[in-house]
Amino acid sequence: MTRSLAVAILFPVALAAVALSAARADETAKPAEAAPGAKLSYFKDIRPLLQANCQGCHQPAKAEGGYMMTSREGLLKGGESEQAAIVPGKPEESYLIEQITPIEGKAAMPAGKPPLNENDIKKIAQWIAEGAADDTPASVRDAIDAEHPPMYESAPVITALDFSPDDSLLAVSGYHETLLFKGDGSGLVARLIGQSERIETVAFSPDGKQLAVAGGSPGRLGELQVWNVADQKLAFTLAVTFDTIYGVSWSHDGSKIAFGCGDNTLRAVNAADGAQVLYQGAHSDWVLDTVFSNDSTYLVSVSRDRSMKLVEVATQRFVDNITSITPGALKGGLDAVDRRPGKDELLIGGADGIPKTYQMLRTQDRKIGDDFNKIKEYEALPGRIYDLEFNADGSRFAVGSSLNGTGEVRVYETDSGKLLAKMDGQKGAIYAVAFSRGGNIVASAGFDGVIRLNDAATGALVKEFSPIPEGATVVANR
Repeated sequence: MTRSLAVAILFPVALAAVALSAARADETAKPAEAAPGAKLSYFKDIRPLLQANCQGCHQPAKAEGGYMMTSREGLLKGGESEQAAIVPGKPEESYLIEQITPIEGKAAMPAGKPPLNENDIKKIAQWIAEGAADDTPASVRDAIDAEHPPMYESAPVITALDFSPDDSLLAVSGYHETLLFKGDGSGLVARLIGQSERIETVAFSPDGKQLAVAGGSPGRLGELQVWNVADQKLAFTLAVTFDTIYGVSWSHDGSKIAFGCGDNTLRAVNAADGAQVLYQGAHSDWVLDTVFSNDSTYLVSVSRDRSMKLVEVATQRFVDNITSITPGALKGGLDAVDRRPGKDELLIGGADGIPKTYQMLRTQDRKIGDDFNKIKEYEALPGRIYDLEFNADGSRFAVGSSLNGTGEVRVYETDSGKLLAKMDGQKGAIYAVAFSRGGNIVASAGFDGVIRLNDAATGALVKEFSPIPEGATVVANR
């Protein structure tokens, strides 16, 4: 399963640096408070409110009722009801206000969710009463959707890869989209274009029928997308926190999806509807990757805080620090974790460049200074490990690292620690690796925006290709 990448890496031009916002652990994105008596801003006050509560069902990729709420033009246009959703200057005649106003505690919108709070409804009504003006800066007005796909100045930095369970597809992160290629790299199958500017991780469900995508808009909003693979339709999205989210993973039965957040929390939701079923705040820094135990009783997370933690799913209870808590035992944060198939053994990697395996469950009491759960430590790779993954039977694993703009991908034998192969053709920092389920191919990618498929046994380069769709428009200064 593809692993996460800290947003501290260099972004391409399309992903210019954005200042990080402070986050509260118990809230999703929300608009800034307007000064008393000040005129409300669509861009600063109304758009974030709608983004967090409404755009999951009313966006180009999933326009329920024919209503799109991702722009002021779409808001005014309305949907299939043909009623005026917004009448500038007249909130009492605006159908949107009727839809979001609760009656006896229930409102038509957001569908299937609690009504907006009274203050948020008042804000929307006030904005409409003030003329429903659009003050969106020109620099961010460009619409990106299926009809207006992303345009690239150059190949994007690739932060995520994952093979489907039958190896027929390879999911690749792009800008504002996830691209589905044939598993052998021979052609593009689909462009899954959503609202998230940055895609951090992608993961196919155990049955391959859905694809979970974790990402968001840096410094503004985190988003979980769940796509139906067969028809390339968006099943649902979930807005979470004030920054991109990371390390998406599925439970063994496909019923739950877990991910980490920049507000230091670990979360899990129902895969059917996005309802939150787990919330844990035991980490003290960004949670960058997650994986469920073999039977999904437990959830494991790794973080920039240099720890790997164990949480019981049913009770949401923090159980244990799997890694040592002794200062200096782990040198730097952890970026990636994977579970050995069929076993509750864990493989981790991070800042020190050393892959390590750990048993998940402690079998003796903790002692000061111990690292009892550690099973094996492998030779160090150059630089930081950003991604790693077991093959289907857990006998081998692939790991990728980066140092000073160069990267390396290796395959090791799990039990013996023997280096089996180094992947040829690597030309830049490596941020994503994926082991084909058949076990014969390792996919890797990173800063240079080129996907490489290597023979897992010999390291020989089989194929390399760019994710930019053939014929896609390439523009400057995007």
